[in-house]
Amino acid sequence: MRLPGRVEVATQGIEIAQQENDGVVTLSLKGYMDMNSSPEVREALTRYFDKQSKAIIVDLSEVPYIDSSGIATLVEGLQWSHNSKNKFRLVGLTPTVKDIFEIARLLQVFEVFNTKDEALQGI
Repeated sequence: MRLPGRVEVATQGIEIAQQENDGVVTLSLKGYMDMNSSPEVREALTRYFDKQSKAIIVDLSEVPYIDSSGIATLVEGLQWSHNSKNKFRLVGLTPTVKDIFEIARLLQVFEVFNTKDEALQGI
């Protein structure tokens, strides 16, 4: 039942596919990266930083939207990578996500690549 004056927001959730090859982990995200799904992404990132992976690549090519909690999760991943000396790279930003990163001036902070092959260079 809908209450008058209330706005209901549908959450789409997120799917996380994980692949590991020679110490390089790729997390492919699909769906909205928002306050509802960010804890799942954080948990996946934590698992691989705890394993001391050589590099973590986050594929955002199927993420149509990211909010501030999603960005905060990725910033936290970047901080972990600096502390652990692991590489942390983002791949395939959709136009909307790329716009948000540009507005927040994060394209200069993260290592961002168009494709996974480009991100794998130099690891």
